[in-house]
Amino acid sequence: MNHELNFWVVGGDMRQLRLAQLLSQDGHTVHVYALDAGGELLSGLIQEDHLGSIARADCVVLPLTVSLGGGLLNAPLSVAEHPLAPILDRLSPRQFLCGGRVDPDTRALAQARGLTIHDYFAREELAVANAVPTAEGAVQLAMEHLPITIHGSRVLVLGFGRVGRITAQRFGALGARVSVAARKFDQLAWAQAMGFDPQPLNHLAGWLCGYDLVVNTIPAPVLTRRELEDLKPGCLILDLASKPGGVDQRAAGELGLTVIWALALPGKVAPVTAGAAIQTAIYNMLQELGR
Repeated sequence: MNHELNFWVVGGDMRQLRLAQLLSQDGHTVHVYALDAGGELLSGLIQEDHLGSIARADCVVLPLTVSLGGGLLNAPLSVAEHPLAPILDRLSPRQFLCGGRVDPDTRALAQARGLTIHDYFAREELAVANAVPTAEGAVQLAMEHLPITIHGSRVLVLGFGRVGRITAQRFGALGARVSVAARKFDQLAWAQAMGFDPQPLNHLAGWLCGYDLVVNTIPAPVLTRRELEDLKPGCLILDLASKPGGVDQRAAGELGLTVIWALALPGKVAPVTAGAAIQTAIYNMLQELGR
């Protein structure tokens, strides 16, 4: 940005806190609300305990995900609950309001007040940027939970979208023998061209017994009991997919398989990088709107 703006960063986890710091370092005035981290992390930021001056904000940034249900702000770093309605009541249509993974109920709350919430999570540049810490987080989890090295292990990646592609690359770079299962023929062609063993996703059952690690990136039921029964004892399953995930958790538990449903990995393993990715997406949206 080439001019100073007044930002309010409202709620969220360490990603939002790091975002606030980065905005401040760029010379913007940054207020934080429902971010009670304390200490040095709030240096240079204006910590607010009420919403009195939020009406003067140029840009209000809600968290990723905006709400976890019940009309409440997603604010895991706050000691109190914060209903969304009173926050939105203080805003006006002239302000730029954005958030991540905006659910229909939240969007309806905003529209009833004449507000538009711009969803930065829907931005392709953010999705691509988030795929990197997600893939690196998967490698970290595999190293922590597998009794063998990544090098020489047999890894199956389910799905070959943004996250699947980078995840397969990271494990392959560490010496794993990587297979990729996908539905689309073009994805299977790309997987093969990149040196991975391509497998059709609709024929998983019956050939899964050789894998040490299965990484799912598809938010749909792809690992049902039928597929899970084929996995060998000790096979680790990492589910990187957003809700509802892709693994039958109950069946996996009954079969004695270890499943790690690793949601929101960018904010956990690389909050600075994740915050910077959100910052870039917000800047791009503001630029597109001429602000």
